[in-house]
Amino acid sequence: MNSRQKELLRLLLLHEEGALQIKDLAEELSCAEKTVRNDLDRLEEFLEEYESAHLYRKPGIGIGIEIDEHDRSEIMRSLLMNEPKTLEERLFEMAFQLLTSRKPLTLQYWADRYYVPKASIKRDIETITNWLKRFGLELISKQRLGNVVQGPELKKRNALAHLPELIPAFSNGTNVVLDLFLPYEIDAVRKALLDMQHTYSIAYTDEALDSLLVHALIMVKRTRQKSPVFIEQSETAATPAHKEYQYATWLFHQLEAAFGLKFPDEEKVYFTWHLISAKRMGEGPQQDLPYNQETSKVVQALMERMAKLTLFPFEKDLILRNGLMVHMHSVISRIRYHFTITNPLLANIKRMYPYMFSMVILSLEEIGKTFDIEIPEDEAAYILLHFQASIERLEGKRESEKKKALIVCHMGIGMSHLLEAKIEQQYHDIEVVACVGKAEVHEFLKQNSVDFIITTVPLEKGITDTIVISPLFGQEDKKKLSQFVEKIHVRQTQNTFLPFLHEELVFFNLHKIHRYEVVETLAMALYEKGYVQKEFIYSAVKREQKSATAVGGGIAIPHGDPGLIRKPVLAVAVLDEPLTWGDENVSLVFMIALTKENQGEIREIIGKISSLSESPLLVHELTETQNFERFIQVLREK
Repeated sequence: MNSRQKELLRLLLLHEEGALQIKDLAEELSCAEKTVRNDLDRLEEFLEEYESAHLYRKPGIGIGIEIDEHDRSEIMRSLLMNEPKTLEERLFEMAFQLLTSRKPLTLQYWADRYYVPKASIKRDIETITNWLKRFGLELISKQRLGNVVQGPELKKRNALAHLPELIPAFSNGTNVVLDLFLPYEIDAVRKALLDMQHTYSIAYTDEALDSLLVHALIMVKRTRQKSPVFIEQSETAATPAHKEYQYATWLFHQLEAAFGLKFPDEEKVYFTWHLISAKRMGEGPQQDLPYNQETSKVVQALMERMAKLTLFPFEKDLILRNGLMVHMHSVISRIRYHFTITNPLLANIKRMYPYMFSMVILSLEEIGKTFDIEIPEDEAAYILLHFQASIERLEGKRESEKKKALIVCHMGIGMSHLLEAKIEQQYHDIEVVACVGKAEVHEFLKQNSVDFIITTVPLEKGITDTIVISPLFGQEDKKKLSQFVEKIHVRQTQNTFLPFLHEELVFFNLHKIHRYEVVETLAMALYEKGYVQKEFIYSAVKREQKSATAVGGGIAIPHGDPGLIRKPVLAVAVLDEPLTWGDENVSLVFMIALTKENQGEIREIIGKISSLSESPLLVHELTETQNFERFIQVLREK
């Protein structure tokens, strides 16, 4: 619609009683009556998107719009948002409307709405088309009709919930999907979810509650649009056996009263799945959880496999076991119900814990064959946090006179324990008394006293002294927490990996087209020199295919199954040109072939290589070397 048509629509929406005459509208808009009549045709077409809206034209009476309050408010809000849109905002709104529209939308419709050329709209459509493929959806162009999204309703809702991922700039802030709903809708659903938790004495993480809020709002909108989900009859019959079905039933009573809707039974089943898959705050055995036996078997197998690979006695850590029980229940449910997640910390976790990440990937791959479940790397990164926290607990804590600190973390059990373990290990004068979610802070402080709060999300002012840090507790966070913390560990591990370097396994000016070729070349050299079994070659390449092993700073650290290594060693490739390695460019490759018995060396070597990745000048100097003597000299000197 053009600006005149928008103003005509605004006038009709604001005039709630009686009708308006065309001559009055023409005078108000400073145009001819014929123009108003033509504009009314355009408005009639626009209002087809809203089920309750009807434009009436009664001779002798006038023009008016019959519409319910919800649709009136939604249209008025869109009219008020008339400032020019950025490319990101335009893409976001276009994707949302394409996913919720009941009819095809033309290029001209978008061009008129955003005042941009059709060529720009075509590029936007192409971007959205490629993004929708991730969710198994197709954007079809129907000649003379426009573009329409084709695919199951479940997949459309999954895409709607992940809309921020369409625009990278949106993915790290607040959930911009909420901006597409009215404030009263958000408040009503949020209140119902919080009341449900209180009624049934359950506690979801802050992150899980935000996700449930978005999915519930999408469900309300799609129910209004008469676009229900399709659920297999077998699933519909089986779902009521879950306790979460009782929670969903209670929640739906609240939502039906708040919105004047009647939800189909399939929607209750669908939302029960979300409640089953959502991450909870509890750490106990969770005997009430469905699939507890299956979850227990998966957790047991995972801990045993990780213990064999790393030689850490994970089976002794009850906190790890209980945390994994809660977490893996959600993971298995999400995979079973095809609810994909995106881990915003994935890249950082892979860089900070590359070796442990690979051990988790190798373990999950083996477990996947046993239990017929494929766990993606976004989920694997969260699982890693549980094991990394366990390692740092098992490596010991010193008791001393300590300051009491409360950790407020919004990302669940694994991240909370990891943060706790890091702080207590590196700052021996700090005692973490508890880890809670943001919503629990006030209640906790009523019954407990602390010296300060360490939080991953901003808190309201005046509670007590607080410091906001990243959940991963990176270098900048260490400086913020204490200026006296130095990189002692990195300094102590200086030159640790030099004994594992041999001239015959360091390759200069290596030219390859793909990273798999580099991995295969290094692994083959290890096999030919007798350091690994032949199966190690396949293991290393397959591991690289599962997830790129770049750790930042132009460095990659490929590796294979430690059980296939005969003698501990490192192989190195200095590439003649930087090579695309996942999402990064790599010019220096360290293939790690260390046995399970070398766990201490492995952690120190990975720590040293990670410190190299933070020194671009040093990496550049290493990649400029032409022989083994100079390569070793640079490492020794730096």
